[in-house]
Amino acid sequence: MIVTLFTQVLIMFLLAGVGYVMYYCGKISNEGSKSLGNILICVSLPCVIINGFQVEKTAETMAGLLLSAVAAGIVLFLSIVIARLFFRKDAIASFAGAFSNPGFFGIPLIVAALSQGDVFYIAAFIAFLNMLQWTYGVAIMTNEKKSLSIKAVLKAPSIIAIIIGMVLFLTGMRLPFVASRCIEFIADLNTPLAMFSIGVYLAQTDVGQMLKRKSLYFISVIRLVLIPLVAMGVLCILPEQYQEMKLAVLIAAACPVGSNVAVYAQLHNCDYTYAVQSVVISTALSVVTLPVIIQLAMMVW
Repeated sequence: MIVTLFTQVLIMFLLAGVGYVMYYCGKISNEGSKSLGNILICVSLPCVIINGFQVEKTAETMAGLLLSAVAAGIVLFLSIVIARLFFRKDAIASFAGAFSNPGFFGIPLIVAALSQGDVFYIAAFIAFLNMLQWTYGVAIMTNEKKSLSIKAVLKAPSIIAIIIGMVLFLTGMRLPFVASRCIEFIADLNTPLAMFSIGVYLAQTDVGQMLKRKSLYFISVIRLVLIPLVAMGVLCILPEQYQEMKLAVLIAAACPVGSNVAVYAQLHNCDYTYAVQSVVISTALSVVTLPVIIQLAMMVW
């Protein structure tokens, strides 16, 4: 599994390189980059989530889903607390440290290292993360206590996809062949488009200035090392027979800074460059940390 994981991370970085070159050569513009993001958030990621729910409903998968939801809630709560403790006066760092990238980065790794079916174990993680970003995340970025409405959260494409997936899973319904194949094809776009976006972020960054910014490495240590170790400790409590579920949640928790930090920073007139740099540095360092964290978990469990 470790070889598969490491190989997958390297492949994803090569894909990011394609995005970098395309932007550098003027083949992807800033407007084009936003369009890529819209395709990812509104179409590709929801299809990946729905596809992940196309598994047989059994007592074991039901229990795994419930346990994974509880584990996700605890891990995300602890992630927020840890990030806030270390970055109380830095909204970007607090957001970046707390929230990983389970949709764009975690799902492809889970599919490669485990299976497509194991994606549904992080459905709750993705749902909670999106809701927390749009409420708590917005609050710390704007320094306001008010948050987005529940209606706005429920209209998020990823939340809608989780609801559809849950209905399909709980009822045992299966999509028609044509619809299912269409969703699979769109879901396959998730990894390359997500990594193209990361490459575009990198192309817009002053690499020299970024590498000298010490706070970025501190954010990465919290996001890639401390929080995954805490998550590993929480997951140790769960029974051994849910090994795949535990690994899926751990991968989601150990992913680099979520690219949404850049989206929200830009939306709320915060330090967009700093946000982008936190994504790039943590993503680069995750090539080393992710395989190590997963190997350590397998030894402990």
